[in-house]
Amino acid sequence: MARTGDFSDLRQSVAEANRALARSGLVVMSFGNASEVDRASGVFAIKPSGLACESITPDEVVVVSLADGEIVEGNHRPSSDTPTHRVLYNTFPSIGGIVHTHSLRATAWAQAGRPIPCFGTTHADHFRGEVPVTRPLRVEEIAGDYELNTGLVIGEYFEFNQLDPLAAPAALVASHGPFAWGEDAASAVRNAEAVELIAGLAMDTLAINPDQQPIDAALIERHFSRKHGPDAYYGQR
Repeated sequence: MARTGDFSDLRQSVAEANRALARSGLVVMSFGNASEVDRASGVFAIKPSGLACESITPDEVVVVSLADGEIVEGNHRPSSDTPTHRVLYNTFPSIGGIVHTHSLRATAWAQAGRPIPCFGTTHADHFRGEVPVTRPLRVEEIAGDYELNTGLVIGEYFEFNQLDPLAAPAALVASHGPFAWGEDAASAVRNAEAVELIAGLAMDTLAINPDQQPIDAALIERHFSRKHGPDAYYGQR
C-alpha cells in the first residue's frame, strides 16, 4: 500500500517535465505525458488526462499508487496511459521517469512497425543499438486492458531480448508511438528528444542511401560506453 506524504517536489518535477515536452515540440495539445516515480513512497506522479502539457501545474499533477494504480493525491483523473507507466515502473526497477509522445518521426517508425537502426554515432551516444519496436498487440489485448497490455508488450520484448532498459531507454510500440524513460522525468524527456532526433536522421540516411547498413557494433559500444559506461569520460565529473 502506498503511503501518503508530501509529494510537492515530485509533482513539481513532473509538471516541469510535461512543460518541457511541450517546449521541445515533441507533443501538441494533450498528446503526450511524463511521469516520475518515488519508489520509497510506492507512488508515481503523472500528468492528468486530457490537459495540455504546456500549461500543467504541480497542483494538477496526479499521484498514483505503484502497487494498485489507485489515486493517492490529486483532484484530476490521471493520464489514460497510467497503466502503461505503472507496468514499466514495476518491470524496470532501475528507471525513475517515463515519457510518452506521438512525435512525428519516431511515431512514423512505430506505425511502419520498424525499429530505428543505428546508422551513426549520434544514435550510439544515446542507445546501445537500435531503438526496438514491439510486436503488434493482439485483438484480445486491444479489447482487454489495452493500456496495461501496452506496457506488458514492451516488457516482453526487453525480457526476451535481455535488454538493459537504461542502455536502450526507449521503445516504439507498433502502430502507436514512442515511450522513453530515464533516471527521472527530466532525463526521460531528454531521451525522448534523442529518439525523435535519431528517427529523423535515420529517415534522411535511408533517403540518401536506401542500402545503408547499421554501423559496426564496436563503434556503437565505444560511443555508448564513453558516455554511459563505468569508465565514461565524456563531460565533467
